[in-house]
Amino acid sequence: MPTRSAQTASPSYRLAVEDQEFLMSGEMRPLRFAMEFQKAEGALRRWGVRSTVVVFGSARIPPPELAAQLVAVAPPERRAQAAALARLSPWYATAREFARIVSLRGGALSGGGPHAPRDNVIATGGGPGIMEAANRGAADVGAPSIGFNISLPNEQAPNPYSTPALTFRFHYFAMRKMHLAMRANALAVFPGGFGTFDELFEILTLIQTRKAPPVAVVLFGRDYWSRAVGWDALAEYGMIAREDLGLFRMVDTPEEAWDWLTEHGLTAHAAPEDDAATW
Repeated sequence: MPTRSAQTASPSYRLAVEDQEFLMSGEMRPLRFAMEFQKAEGALRRWGVRSTVVVFGSARIPPPELAAQLVAVAPPERRAQAAALARLSPWYATAREFARIVSLRGGALSGGGPHAPRDNVIATGGGPGIMEAANRGAADVGAPSIGFNISLPNEQAPNPYSTPALTFRFHYFAMRKMHLAMRANALAVFPGGFGTFDELFEILTLIQTRKAPPVAVVLFGRDYWSRAVGWDALAEYGMIAREDLGLFRMVDTPEEAWDWLTEHGLTAHAAPEDDAATW
């Protein structure tokens, strides 16, 4: 052990991996970015996760069993919003059932041990609402599921249903988005707000521009998505090609979604290595 001196007490003498100030400095941002990629990548590989089905949707939609209670305790000025969200609570149950079906039929339940390949593993943003419902549906049948959480000013705890060893937290939105997209065999999007729209349109843009392999996309809730987005108007104004509307399908039930996804390429297989390398 070196003798304590002005030299050994200096921050410059610390090992780089033990120097928190250095690791959090601006000059180390590229390496922090790489570390965020590799930490999740290593865990996913150890669990044999080759492909995922990503589920997006609002963090605000409550479980049906709590909907009435949340309306009852809401302050008067927020009661109308609480009631509106309570009316959307059936989508929580739908997301849970969809994730259960995908986990049972898609290859997430590996019979070959913890390191055997797994396909179509449910992946979410790790938070409450629809994300919780999807992780919960996978847990209902004993399947692993992934939670890609993000650090936010108002920190939200990860939901209790994602597999602990596959529950990650990111600082960089870009790296979180990359992990959500790069193993996706399919995307299921439930009613949501700005965050849901952001993720949906990013994936559609990647598919449209062929920067990502084609994946099947389903939007749960015909009424919601038909009213929330003027899809036909986008085509009529020439903002997208009419055929771009075929990049997704609006559905209402888990079985309808499963049937459409499997008809459009969802199988228990890994993405080809050359496709993975494009990321």
